[in-house]
Amino acid sequence: MSNSIVFEAPRSLAKESLVGAGLGSTAVMRMAKFYPRRGKRLFDVAFSMAFLGLAGFWLLPLIALLIRLDSPGPALFRQQRVGLGGKVFLCLKFRTMGHNPEAAFVQTRRDDPRITRVGRILRKTNLDELPQFINVLLGDMSVVGPRPHVPQLDEAFAGAVQSYELRTMVRPGVTGLAQVSGCRGETRSVREMNQRVRFDLFYIRSVSLLMDVKIVIRTVLAAIRGDERAF
Repeated sequence: MSNSIVFEAPRSLAKESLVGAGLGSTAVMRMAKFYPRRGKRLFDVAFSMAFLGLAGFWLLPLIALLIRLDSPGPALFRQQRVGLGGKVFLCLKFRTMGHNPEAAFVQTRRDDPRITRVGRILRKTNLDELPQFINVLLGDMSVVGPRPHVPQLDEAFAGAVQSYELRTMVRPGVTGLAQVSGCRGETRSVREMNQRVRFDLFYIRSVSLLMDVKIVIRTVLAAIRGDERAF
């Protein structure tokens, strides 16, 4: 992969990201600039409409058909996630597990027996996230941003990871800097979540059109290769 699309948070920022007030004031100033304030939403709408118009209109129904043929249950999975300002919304995904509407939330783990055959391919290639472009058009999400967590995950880590609440200063993303930097899969410890949050806060502080384009490119490349950390 070209070095031109590799991100690395400086050590000084990694330390600063744990200081809520300092990073918060910096991020607020950044949010006042044109791209974070208005341009990002224009990018989100234009990108989502282009995807849905060029590929989504045939790709989404095809994936939905494969899911229905592979296992009983609906093709779409709706789950509560925490979005901008801590507001909870219904996040859309393709169903990748056996249908069990009564099941309690349990993080997906490697070789999870709940994942279906088609679901394993969708998760490996990030195709299970494609319905979230509808969430983008609805204004719940952005193309790029911190990934939205379920409320239970936020409750578990909010008091243990400093500056955790600053993740909701921006709309959550279909993809994000943390995900393309290797922070994927089950988050079992405060240390693992802290690493994700550091990337999220770095993104909030540094958000730009160029950064969003680079993250989208890295996401597409990971989908083509298949992400080993996606399970």
